[in-house]
Amino acid sequence: MPGLFAARVAADPDGIAVVHGEQAISRRELNARANRLAHRLLRLGVRPEDRVAVLTHRSDELIVALLAVLKAGGAYVGLDPRAPAARTRRILAETGAPVLLTDASDDSAYGGLRVVTCSDPSLVTEPDTDPEVPVHPDQLAYVSYTSGSTGTPKGVAVTHRDVVALAADSAFGGSAHARVLVHSPTAFDASTYEMWVPLLGGGTAVVAGADEDIDAAGVARLTARHGLTALWLTAGLFRLAAEQNPGCFAGLRQVWAGGEAVPASAVRRVLAACPGLTVTNGYGPTETTTFATCRPCPDGAGVPDALPIGRPLDGMRAYVLDGALRPLPAGVVGELYVAGPGVARGYLGRPEATAERFTADPFGPPGARMYRTGDRVRLDGNGELEFHGRADGQVKLRGFRVEPGEVETVLAAHPQVAQAVVVVREDRPGDRRLVAYVVPAPGAAPEPEALRAHVAEQLPGHLVPSAVVSLDRLPLTANGKLDRAALPVPPVESGGSRAGRAPRTSQEEDLCGLFADVLGLSSVGPDGADTGRGGRDRRPHGTDVSSTRSAGRPVGAGAGLARGRARPDRGVHRR
Repeated sequence: MPGLFAARVAADPDGIAVVHGEQAISRRELNARANRLAHRLLRLGVRPEDRVAVLTHRSDELIVALLAVLKAGGAYVGLDPRAPAARTRRILAETGAPVLLTDASDDSAYGGLRVVTCSDPSLVTEPDTDPEVPVHPDQLAYVSYTSGSTGTPKGVAVTHRDVVALAADSAFGGSAHARVLVHSPTAFDASTYEMWVPLLGGGTAVVAGADEDIDAAGVARLTARHGLTALWLTAGLFRLAAEQNPGCFAGLRQVWAGGEAVPASAVRRVLAACPGLTVTNGYGPTETTTFATCRPCPDGAGVPDALPIGRPLDGMRAYVLDGALRPLPAGVVGELYVAGPGVARGYLGRPEATAERFTADPFGPPGARMYRTGDRVRLDGNGELEFHGRADGQVKLRGFRVEPGEVETVLAAHPQVAQAVVVVREDRPGDRRLVAYVVPAPGAAPEPEALRAHVAEQLPGHLVPSAVVSLDRLPLTANGKLDRAALPVPPVESGGSRAGRAPRTSQEEDLCGLFADVLGLSSVGPDGADTGRGGRDRRPHGTDVSSTRSAGRPVGAGAGLARGRARPDRGVHRR
């Protein structure tokens, strides 16, 4: 990476490498500043593959810091200033980073490290010449920590070869990525694309201000101000921007989105508002250096209802395999394995986890490895990969294997649904149920029961959600991904869906209360119907919940909120 950037400096030293606010930094200046900091790191004892922690907000100093670490032969560990201190300390301990580069004035929370402030005035005394530290292509470039959705975050070890392969890919050729917006946290692997594709490709990295909001208004403002040509958004942020103002992408040449399923309706809306734009669905785990496959949607071309994740990037190979690692034919869903340049070295300090996910590639050249993504895909008739959910997302529900992604695909195909998420909830111990959350299409107000009927027409009964909750928008994490933990608990049905008599005796009342408690309903009548008495409507503002009747059998829509109870002053009479 340092060698490729040095070649860009030699070819066009006065070309603008970084823009931040009103500052425009040439390649020559960026190179000199990074050289000074690299010399300081070497004097502090940084050696090849030493991890150097970088904890700074978005700024030109962030770019200088990362380039300096690489010039010194080290590997940077991007830290998120928004992350809890406990997580940051754990990452620092696991990586064994001896040095912390920061823009903060108080770093007492991370004692024991040699701290270098990126704006330290004494750096001007260091040489601005290249330190000329030899760097091998297979040398560690950075460590990026996964989200920890499986319990414990893992540090993905990415090499120089991996990043150079991404930056040199033909998908980023031409001038479409000449001025790319940098807005993702350095701890997020999307920043690899945002920074290194333009910097190593002869373009300009435009760094958004630390307090700049990346929403529809922010995208339009930054594009007009800095002449952006391309940017990356998570699928969630892209969808929100498309809803707020689909024309906010006007002036850009390419928009890449991903991280989750990209809604086809949002892509169509944006393309209709922005002639000449290409929206690309970019797929790739952190372990494959940001992108492994992509599917461009140029202006004027049709957008499939279920947007494929496309074809592999240059030199990469995608295999759809069964449980015995046998290739599956087109049209059959299997697990996706990715091989070729971009597949990371493995997980830092975790040989067991590395061996489990990074396996020998039986279809590639000798010594080749492939990464087991855990994603289920299939090849369509055009030779493109279709995403079909997570392999480890399969769950057992009432004795059936359930893949929520399969239900999401069916719901998202409904014309009145813009986006759908399906989860298995257990709001009461032992009471697991399938719940769908939908964002209606603009101007639509789909009836939850109609959506359940739509699913029932295409999928077996055990895949029909017991409740459908309509939301104005899906909750997002700080990184713009779906925040599943923030999905609201489905409310109980409000009662009155069927007429029925009330309990006439204390025994009937107690038994009805016990059935309601087991089923998670507000009330149940002696004949199995809701009495309409005592049901409490606890729906949060802006939500709607389906009827909870299926095939004549009551199924709870949300246990644990309000339920019938046996009266405490009476015993339950048994015969």
